[in-house]
Amino acid sequence: MVLKFRSKLLLSIFLIVFITAVGTSGYMIIEGWNFRDSLYMTVITLTTVGYGEVHELTPAGEIFTMIILILGVGIILYLLAVEAKIILSGELRDIIGRTRMEKRIKDLRSHYIICGYGRMGKTVAKELLSKDEKFIIVEKSSSKIPDDEEHIFLEGDATIDEVLKKAGIERAKGLVSVLPTDAENLFVVLSARELNPKLLIVTRASEETSEIKILRAGADRVVSPYYTGGLKIAHMILKPAVVDFIEFATKNGNLEIQMEEVAVRPGSSLAGAELEETGIVKDLGIIIIAVKKSDGTMQFNPASRAVIEQGDTLIALGEITKLNELERLSGKVAV
Repeated sequence: MVLKFRSKLLLSIFLIVFITAVGTSGYMIIEGWNFRDSLYMTVITLTTVGYGEVHELTPAGEIFTMIILILGVGIILYLLAVEAKIILSGELRDIIGRTRMEKRIKDLRSHYIICGYGRMGKTVAKELLSKDEKFIIVEKSSSKIPDDEEHIFLEGDATIDEVLKKAGIERAKGLVSVLPTDAENLFVVLSARELNPKLLIVTRASEETSEIKILRAGADRVVSPYYTGGLKIAHMILKPAVVDFIEFATKNGNLEIQMEEVAVRPGSSLAGAELEETGIVKDLGIIIIAVKKSDGTMQFNPASRAVIEQGDTLIALGEITKLNELERLSGKVAV
């Protein structure tokens, strides 16, 4: 739409410059006037101001003036029609909105990129929004992009490198690819890993055979909706109480209790202290279910004498207000 608007505008400007040049040259050739008088005559003829001729016209000059006048009025009417269409059809509003959106994209730093805005993409966006995380959605189907100021959208094919660059992949900290086919997700992973080697990449895979290939391509995590869904159904039958508890603890918006992961950052008062000394359990009433070490190993149900180190990730269960206090102690930087 922007290109269409620009092409119309450039065409109008070209026609005005062209007819002005033709008129000026014509008066210089037909009437033998100098450049200034010829240009002045052309301008007052095209604008139909009616100041009168600069010099007396010859019959050939009068015919030429009528031609210039008819062509000039037609071009001006075309230009006015283009401007009216832009205003009435909302093209101007769309152009302004697109310009504003491009500026918001350029300002993104340490954000997530969601490739695909289907059912899974909408769920991911909803969860990230609830955590006040910055993200951009890349979707190639314009019909799926709502008129929404809350989200940042980029219309384009996420399998193309240039589109990912426009989404700020070099500045992003994570990418989620939930496109319809495994092949598309594979292409996104390959491009994303090459453009940003440090990027956290999570994607979906419909086929079990695709999971290994996508991991080899550079994905950090691969989720199979069918496997995960089937597993959850089985657990609902075999372990209904466990499933209910996990859903209760991880449900977004639950004010009573939440399960969160909290990273221990540099400078945190927790680093180097034993779990019992930190007061996390005694003072805050938070249960530390597990500690994920910086090397990826997981310590379940850590002992009270376990030492918390910088770079550890605490898997904690507790009230939201208490978890917020734990995040403060961990050295979380406010964004």
